[in-house]
Amino acid sequence: MSMKINKLEIENVKRVKAVKIEPSPNGLTIIGGKNNQGKTSVLDAIAWALGGDRFRPSEAAREGSILPPTLHIVMSNGLVVERKGKNSDLKVTDPTGKKAGQQLLNEFVEQLALDLPKFMGANSRDKAQILLQIIGIGPQLAELEKQEKELYNERLYIGRTADQKAKYAKEQPYFPDAPRELVSPSELIRQHQAILAQNGENQRKRENLHHLEQAYQTVTDQIQALLQKQSQLEADLKIARMAASDLVDQSTAELERNITDIEEINRKVRANLDKDKAEDDAKTYKEQYDRLTGKIADIRSKKIDLLKNADLPLPGLSVEDCELIYNGHKWDNMSGSDQLRVATAIVRKLNPNCGFVLLDKLEQMDLETLNEFGRWLEQEGLQAIATRVSTGGECSIVIEDGYVAGQEPAPADPPKQTGWKAGVF
Repeated sequence: MSMKINKLEIENVKRVKAVKIEPSPNGLTIIGGKNNQGKTSVLDAIAWALGGDRFRPSEAAREGSILPPTLHIVMSNGLVVERKGKNSDLKVTDPTGKKAGQQLLNEFVEQLALDLPKFMGANSRDKAQILLQIIGIGPQLAELEKQEKELYNERLYIGRTADQKAKYAKEQPYFPDAPRELVSPSELIRQHQAILAQNGENQRKRENLHHLEQAYQTVTDQIQALLQKQSQLEADLKIARMAASDLVDQSTAELERNITDIEEINRKVRANLDKDKAEDDAKTYKEQYDRLTGKIADIRSKKIDLLKNADLPLPGLSVEDCELIYNGHKWDNMSGSDQLRVATAIVRKLNPNCGFVLLDKLEQMDLETLNEFGRWLEQEGLQAIATRVSTGGECSIVIEDGYVAGQEPAPADPPKQTGWKAGVF
């Protein structure tokens, strides 16, 4: 069962002269009063009594008092904590008789419960890390955060490169009439020579035809004597005519122009190749970008599952991008009531044995929000001792000039001894 404060008595601490309080076991106990009356001194005294010398005020003794500070706190399990005497020595009385001293107090007193503003004033990353550590998923989430960051940076580079490649490809000229590959001058020359050789062969065949025709004419003139030879020549002539009838000379003009314009053609081919490569590169980088996006989404899903299955101290509380999120809002967008609710829940989770927190300056809350926060504390079985600049009905007690208003003031300190005789003025 979590420990709470049943009773406290404070004398001569900072602005407090003599204050006795029995806080409500659950919900809010509001210490009201005007400024500089001793409200915050009460919280400082509790923190000092339970938290040890690290919480001791630099000027603990009340100004003008010749009596040392006295603190007396009774906890809900019967434990009695006292600080009194010249050195404000600590005395802890354990009803079970097992052990005593600051070591026992540290088992149930959470340091942040005594100094909640320290948590609330921490930066977003520190708040989130405190929560992640207490729910036991800090290392796993940190590794996922690291993986996500690495993939994000890689994807960012890939995305920028893909955009640059796409932009470069878009800016490149393109010549649809240019061939797909670079033109080789030696290939054009070879083709030119092949055509010339073919045309030479055609010319040889034409000349052969001419010779045959001449021979035929000669044979015709000597037909009587050369009938047999004429018949053979007619057969040869028929064959030659058939071979020559389908011959077509190819023009070398286009090749000659291509040889002349080869640099311009190759310029266009190179431009087209550059554009094609840039488009292919852009497509490749886009595919890499999409794959990385999928991996990042997978890691983010794992983070969500990790937090979803964690034992969080408050419904609606989570961590995103190293920041606390409560009901969809970051810390700086939470209401004052929600900030206190989150901080209180985390403190309780840090040390379930500690059932109380100290809260200073609740005047930032309106009455409706104050009541809402009080109801939540009661519902959670938590005790909060808070201060508020007010003397209204929401205050459990009101401090006036170091005393609880309505309580009998403690006897005044005896006058200091000086060289003058005390008297009445």
